[in-house]
Amino acid sequence: MPERNQDFGKYGARGIKGHEAVARRLDALAGYIATPVTTRRGLLARLHYLTRTEHARAAAREAGLTVTDRTLKAWLDGKRTPTQKNLERVDEAYRTVRRHNVARYLLARLNREGRGTRVEIHPLNQSQVPRPRQRFVEFRTLNIRQWDRIVDAWAADDTEALDEAWVDRIVDLGSQWGQYEYVTNIGFAA
Repeated sequence: MPERNQDFGKYGARGIKGHEAVARRLDALAGYIATPVTTRRGLLARLHYLTRTEHARAAAREAGLTVTDRTLKAWLDGKRTPTQKNLERVDEAYRTVRRHNVARYLLARLNREGRGTRVEIHPLNQSQVPRPRQRFVEFRTLNIRQWDRIVDAWAADDTEALDEAWVDRIVDLGSQWGQYEYVTNIGFAA
């Protein structure tokens, strides 16, 4: 694509890809359990979320938590402790199931019956770029009315699809959209 940055940061600019900032914000809106999985409380909270119903158990298995029911019961009762690898699997399964469960709610809130949501785009940080190479990139706002592809890609944890969906939305900024491929932050509420 024309406007895509080929050599970002060559002169000292700092930032993250726009779709990564959107994913971070959606993760914040999803409201994950704050307690780390490495603590007993965090592990139990995640296990209860993943095992409270038969539907939740099936979703956890589909998300990659493939331990037996006997092992899950031992973890819940505190008789055994999961290995580090299993803790990572529990956390990843929890995040996957939580994203899937929250996606429909977030989509409805972000689309707001066709009115959309206002997004604030904070430009990249150029404080380390030599003065003659700095360019003027202003703070921008954009109203996004269709979040379907963005939220679906986020829920599926598909970064390529999320990047494409995000770029399709910021093209509405006009000919300057390529200046906002990398940003310091993207803010919106749901």
